[in-house]
Amino acid sequence: MTLEAFASSSAYTLGVELELQIVNRHDYDLTAGAVDLVRLMERRKLAADVKPEITSSMIETSTGICERHHDVISQLTEVRDALVEAAGQLNLRLAGGGTHPFQEWSQRRIMDTPRYQMVSELYGYLSKQFTVFGQHVHIGCPSADEGLWLLHALARYMPHVIALSASSPYVQGSDTGYQSSRLNSVSAFPLSGRAPYLLTWDGFKAYFEKMARTGVVESMKDFYWDIRPKPEFGTIEVRVMDTPLTVERAAAIAVYLQCIARWLLTERPFEPHEDDYLAYGYNRFQACRFGLDGEIVDVRTAEHRPIRELISQTLRDIEGHAIELRAERGLLLLRDQLARNQPSDADWLRGVQAREKHLSEMVRQQCLRFEGEMVAPSA
Repeated sequence: MTLEAFASSSAYTLGVELELQIVNRHDYDLTAGAVDLVRLMERRKLAADVKPEITSSMIETSTGICERHHDVISQLTEVRDALVEAAGQLNLRLAGGGTHPFQEWSQRRIMDTPRYQMVSELYGYLSKQFTVFGQHVHIGCPSADEGLWLLHALARYMPHVIALSASSPYVQGSDTGYQSSRLNSVSAFPLSGRAPYLLTWDGFKAYFEKMARTGVVESMKDFYWDIRPKPEFGTIEVRVMDTPLTVERAAAIAVYLQCIARWLLTERPFEPHEDDYLAYGYNRFQACRFGLDGEIVDVRTAEHRPIRELISQTLRDIEGHAIELRAERGLLLLRDQLARNQPSDADWLRGVQAREKHLSEMVRQQCLRFEGEMVAPSA
């Protein structure tokens, strides 16, 4: 099997995918509802798409091609409201968050599609444990080679967006101590982690063809990398984020990546190097474990710096590009969080649990927050 050609796409356009939790209204555990939700949503004409995910307690929505923050938030809000209405008709609710706090993975059901059944047969119980919920962001690239350059240049910013989206502190009834525990489930897959350091599409095609010849992969979908090229779309896809608790935060993180991509490709403030990955695993861990309170190691200088500080510096670096892309409104949400030391989504969840002392009630308030209702701030 050969790798398809890298499609033509407009530079810095966006596509945003959100994987959402489907819960019942009794005890707010996950419940099978994807098939019925998709059936109801097929009657609606929306810019965003809705489809099932690997297990029947998940639903995925994806925007169309967006150029600006306004496009992203408009499409996400529209599909959010339609999904919430459809879920209500089925006596279900929907929530953001990277993990459900008390679901039992063994109770999940794999969706009856050829691909998901194949994945289940190959990976066994890992497939059900993959009932975790992420945000993926596609960024349009002018060419395949520039896409690969951007992929590796963006790698140093993965701890930023992990920390900004972190919303998975609980797993199977326990506080993990992590801000984002979701990536621990992703890391169990053998083709996860970072992409190989290749900067030309010819080199990447040769790599893919070698992998395909072994029978290990058939398409790009078989790679669970943190960032991967999507040649059929002409994009690179950033996959490290938890699903935030609100569509507003999801849109803000998307345009943060968009502005960084424009800054990197137009100004080339540095050249990526394979040695940049020497501390990649450590930096990724710091963001998952401590969120905005983590630290990042710069392998070129050996300097350790707080993630908060680096995000603030990056927001200054991309300010001009944010104006050009009309992304200021989205980035303001992130600036305010840092300036006012507002809680992350993971901190908000822990605050609700500390106050209510019941994980079911915490999920109920997650649903309210996703639906756009005002919820009392955490203690």
